Amino acid sequence: MRIMSFNLLCGGRGNKDWPRRTPLAVRTVYNADPDTFGVQEAHIGWMNALRACLPAYDYVGVGREDGKEDGEFSAVFYKKEKYELLDSGSFWLSETPEQPGRGWDAACVRICSWAKLREKETGKEFVHLNTHLDHVGRIAMQKGAQLVAQRGGEIAGGNPAFFTGDFNVTPDSEPCKAVKDGGFADCRDAAEATDKGITFHAYDPEYPGSVIDYVFCRGDVRVKEFRVIRDRIDGELPSDHYPVYADVEF
Repeated sequence: MRIMSFNLLCGGRGNKDWPRRTPLAVRTVYNADPDTFGVQEAHIGWMNALRACLPAYDYVGVGREDGKEDGEFSAVFYKKEKYELLDSGSFWLSETPEQPGRGWDAACVRICSWAKLREKETGKEFVHLNTHLDHVGRIAMQKGAQLVAQRGGEIAGGNPAFFTGDFNVTPDSEPCKAVKDGGFADCRDAAEATDKGITFHAYDPEYPGSVIDYVFCRGDVRVKEFRVIRDRIDGELPSDHYPVYADVEF
């Protein structure tokens, strides 16, 4: 299976405006051909475009501002012919996770969406969680990471689980440590063949870049490869983040 994470860049300006980049993002997903993928910074326009242009996939997720369509989604897409959706949900990274709201010292409302899936051919089940941690609030980053790791373990039970997202922090950070303490491994470290290059480039050739996008896993999972996708489409990059994916076996 291939598990992917993709921060789409919500808006953008000029020749980086999101409608112009939509075909680039669609082709990036199509070329990578993930079994499931989590998106960050996806407003309803992005969601409608992805659903229309990638008919092999369905998704779970809601807008973070109202639990419906307002605000950015942290949705999970999955191949609908290959996988059966058993359960799904969303919760907010806050002290009141069952309702929309900003948590702790966060600058923005943050949400996690998840899907419990069964592979139709084998009957094997797994969970994919996806989120976007706050970019300002240190307490919110830490508490949010802990909450998703805890909830992920509870939702998965004895099944494998994958946790994708833009964490806005590097692998040696406390939020990443909290996820590992919660039973998840960074696929970047666990993979037999790996790529530890930057994932955020900011469309700025002078910017040194940073590693802030992740695929984590837990359970009886073998990580074959971890890759950062740097491919250009017609000479252009689809986002200010490089997507990442992990190829895994149960």
